[in-house]
Amino acid sequence: MPRAAVLGSPIGHSLSPVLHLAAYDALDLPDWRYQAVDCDEHRLRPFLSALDEDWMGLSLTMPLKRLALELADEVSPLAAAVGAANTMVRRDGRWFAANTDVGGMVDALREAGVERPVNAVVLGAGGTAQAALAALRELGVSEPLVLVRDLDRAGELRAAAGRLDVSPQIRAGLAGWAGGTVDPAVYAADLLISTVPKGAADALAAEPRWSDKGTVLDVVYEPWPTPAAVSAAAFGWRIASGLDMLLHQAARQVSLMTGRTPPVAAMRDALYQAVAAR
Repeated sequence: MPRAAVLGSPIGHSLSPVLHLAAYDALDLPDWRYQAVDCDEHRLRPFLSALDEDWMGLSLTMPLKRLALELADEVSPLAAAVGAANTMVRRDGRWFAANTDVGGMVDALREAGVERPVNAVVLGAGGTAQAALAALRELGVSEPLVLVRDLDRAGELRAAAGRLDVSPQIRAGLAGWAGGTVDPAVYAADLLISTVPKGAADALAAEPRWSDKGTVLDVVYEPWPTPAAVSAAAFGWRIASGLDMLLHQAARQVSLMTGRTPPVAAMRDALYQAVAAR
């Protein structure tokens, strides 16, 4: 009986089971199972060691994405460059670590109409910001502006940029947001990717000065829409949500784990029904 799971801690909020089980149903894979497992960094190694051959793949969320690179038998070049893996699949008895967050972000942006952005801004310095640099590289952007809260804590971001061969301009631009001060570059971008936590970008909506073009991808999806997304949409900006990214990264995981073409439409329907029911 093929099995898969999403691991992380905490994990009760995860929508991954909704997405993967919907995919199995649409693909007519009645024997496949998918569950959520609370697993922190101390439990990942013994958990992997205990899995039998029925286990085909794992989705990984925080705090496991960096540790997966150490525990996998093989790591994709993209996951190694980003510095994080959100997926592990079994290949000939060995665990292969991959990153579908980057592809999920690219798919969500392309679905929103993004083709060749020129002036891109990223908010945040964490793992999702590192994935954003890789996504922008795929879209042809090699010198984005990255606004962070603390330049001293941007070391991992700088290291990932070096591995990805991109040259972001990194500057402090988040600290003053609580007082309503927003770097004007945010509003002038043609692509804005916000990777900061819930509430951290709300100041974008306080005194908006959006240009008449652009796309916002806000990785926050609960609650949705965010104030920043509502504000940008009012000025005619195209909006992609964290739900869109979640959908597309899961679709790529389904493809890796099952070898089948992911049923994106069925997964999207199940996702939005689950969100509406919360």
